[in-house]
Amino acid sequence: MNNYTIMVIEDEELLLEAIVTKLGILGIKVIHYKTGKEAIEHVKAGQSIPDALWLDYHLPDMTGLEVLTEIRENNSWNKVPVFIVSNSANDESVHTMLALGAKKYILKAEHRLEDIITEITNILVEKEN
Repeated sequence: MNNYTIMVIEDEELLLEAIVTKLGILGIKVIHYKTGKEAIEHVKAGQSIPDALWLDYHLPDMTGLEVLTEIRENNSWNKVPVFIVSNSANDESVHTMLALGAKKYILKAEHRLEDIITEITNILVEKEN
């Protein structure tokens, strides 16, 4: 899949393992973290910038909105498409995250994992063309 890299920030262990496995099968490299603070440390350290960011809203240490706000403060990350994949953000938070440049809010309960991955990879392919 064109050597894409996706950063996944998800605290649910089994789901994270499934995401990493399924993306790996497609040849997509995954950088993954279970907390927002770990992901933000990655950003601040100037480490590799992924092609997309898969962000859960409820994390053990902060919300997806807080993570997105901090990430967007780093100019080199402004063009990274962010996909909020969660079951629990309220309408106001979703609106705010979209206003901060999140590409899409995807409700976990309404989509199969394969469908979410397909949606994200399709947007990456479109972005390339």
